Amino acid sequence: MGRGGNSASLVGGLALVLVLTACGASREVPMESLTAEQIYKRGESSLENTRRIEDAVRYFGEVERLYPYSEWAKRALIMQAFAYHRDRDYENSRATAQRYIDTYPAEEDAAYAKYLLALSYYDQIDEVGRDQGLTFQALQALRAVIEEYPDSDYARSAILKFDLAFDHLAAKEMEIGRYYLKHGHFTAAINRFRVVVEQFQTTSHTPEALHRLVEAYLSLGITDEAQTAGAILGHNFQSTVWYEDSYRLLTKHGLAPEAKGNSWLATIYRRVIRGEWL
Repeated sequence: MGRGGNSASLVGGLALVLVLTACGASREVPMESLTAEQIYKRGESSLENTRRIEDAVRYFGEVERLYPYSEWAKRALIMQAFAYHRDRDYENSRATAQRYIDTYPAEEDAAYAKYLLALSYYDQIDEVGRDQGLTFQALQALRAVIEEYPDSDYARSAILKFDLAFDHLAAKEMEIGRYYLKHGHFTAAINRFRVVVEQFQTTSHTPEALHRLVEAYLSLGITDEAQTAGAILGHNFQSTVWYEDSYRLLTKHGLAPEAKGNSWLATIYRRVIRGEWL
């Protein structure tokens, strides 16, 4: 009797769930019956919940589909690009932001779309390992924001991110250069450190790059270049530990940090003396 009563209760409970589910489905309002503003507001509401961002993307897309030439469609498109970015779907974020730029190039939000496009590259920098293609694309996109919207808040933020991305490229060159240096591939190491000194001299990695050049050139017995790298360090970075290390290394070999010869480093040293470098 008790077992039969439990079965009856279970069946009754399942029936109730089915009825409620059917009622809920019947109350689902078709998108076509909603105004553009109502759908847009649903997208905004979904965006506030990190677990419903995909719903936000769908709602903003529906605004554009059902009301393609409305003001709400314009607003929904930029919000869809933002929602994709928040969901870390960077490829779709870029594509949507670019579509906004192509469709509404003169609108005020075009600046934000351009910034969002750059941000979608920038936020992937740490994911790409030694493949620096996205970093270069981030730099190009950030530069576009800075040059096209110089007085905007986006430009100010883009400048900070540009410097960080630039520093990131220098850091990767240093990482590879150190690897070569550690394994005795001195010429390959010099090529990497030279890139930092010539192309990324405004970054925080320049003093170390010069010191590593001292190490690499001394290892090859090329003393003129080693001394010249030390001289540049002494002129521009005398208070750093890298200069102290280079000075000790040079004096250990009976050398001094001074410009010698006619190498690429000597050319940089002459620019340093004239105040044209860094």
